Amino acid sequence: MNQSLFKNTLTYLNKAADLAKIDPHVFSVLQHPKRSVEVTLPLRMDDGSQQILTGWRVQYNDALGPFKGGIRFHPNASLEEVTALSALMTWKNAAVGLPYGGAKGGVAVDAKKLSTHELERLSRRYVDAIYPIIGPEKDVPAPDVNTNPQIMAWMMDEFSRLHGYAVPAAFTGKPVELGGIAGRDTSTSLGGVFVLEWFLENSKEFKDRLPQDISVAVQGFGNVGANIAQILFNKGYKVVAVSDSESALYHKNGLDINEVIHSQDKKGKIPKNVCYPVKIKEVKNDVDCETLTNEQLLEADVDVLIPSAIENQLTEENASKIKAKVILEMANGPTTPEAENTLTKRNIIVLPDILANAGGVVGSYFEWVGNLQRYTWSNEEFAESLKNIMLKAASEIGKVKEEYKTDFRTATYIVALRRLSNAIKLRG
Repeated sequence: MNQSLFKNTLTYLNKAADLAKIDPHVFSVLQHPKRSVEVTLPLRMDDGSQQILTGWRVQYNDALGPFKGGIRFHPNASLEEVTALSALMTWKNAAVGLPYGGAKGGVAVDAKKLSTHELERLSRRYVDAIYPIIGPEKDVPAPDVNTNPQIMAWMMDEFSRLHGYAVPAAFTGKPVELGGIAGRDTSTSLGGVFVLEWFLENSKEFKDRLPQDISVAVQGFGNVGANIAQILFNKGYKVVAVSDSESALYHKNGLDINEVIHSQDKKGKIPKNVCYPVKIKEVKNDVDCETLTNEQLLEADVDVLIPSAIENQLTEENASKIKAKVILEMANGPTTPEAENTLTKRNIIVLPDILANAGGVVGSYFEWVGNLQRYTWSNEEFAESLKNIMLKAASEIGKVKEEYKTDFRTATYIVALRRLSNAIKLRG
């Protein structure tokens, strides 16, 4: 992946830096991570054998505050991937005005093949390895691909054991019983909905259209994709297509997303603590729909396309075939620079990842603040505060877009670079 993903982020960053005339000395600092740590993780398996795994934590920049970013368990995790994602976290936190730097962690492992006990041992071993560089005032990890609240609970407990007392603020995305927030698991998706509706309400083409007249396709049906599809469906939008890595469902008049999500649940097929709530191919016979390939979903004739899966899905090869009028990037890096050039020429709006999917880290910020202050959030407070931050960020980015006569992604990077540049200069 992810030398290309990192290269893509630097391409976007360079464009924004040139347009906003960012100090080249400051900009040179922002093109490199501050610290990259690789750790060896011996893992004792249930059968008594041992695996030697490799993990990473990349801390990209902390000019604005403690490092912040998730931890992923994935067989394709690499230093290049983690570096790219730590950079994206840096721009994301700066773009929405959070007092955080950017970081990311990963372990190269197929977590789906581990037992619960093996997964717990790995989680604790990883914390043991990176303990000296993390903590509430240093670097605050959170869940990412194939990690979840239970894993954060184990990690927080291991950090607390090493520290000598309970430190709930050391990790976010925890279970509610351990200082988490009820809305944190859906905050990425809800934040994306706030950004999308802000755009629709301020768009000449969409502002007078009702939700039921706006068609949506969602690629990726993990936590983020499934939740945003459900939120939009419950708000009345016509969600005509959804997919995971294996299959896609389509209905021209809209799918019943609640039926899709709960079809397997009713059969008792969904185990607890899974990261992906539904396998699409096992749902297709239970709901009124047609099936598509992922490629067909991306090229579907819809108003809004929401890539929520992995990077580099909209490329130079398929950008000319995209029919959506608006792309809401809920995945990290789903659009290549070459694709975006084509989309921009075709007047297709791209609402970029570092704005669109920032709701997750905003939710984590609320959890962290609450843990530090021993404060609990009501559902209403949480949702309203999330909305306020997302709309304030979108509005500021919209003004910068008009100021520089540029696209949303470049405007978002300009906002992030301004904040980071000012912080670096002030700190000397």
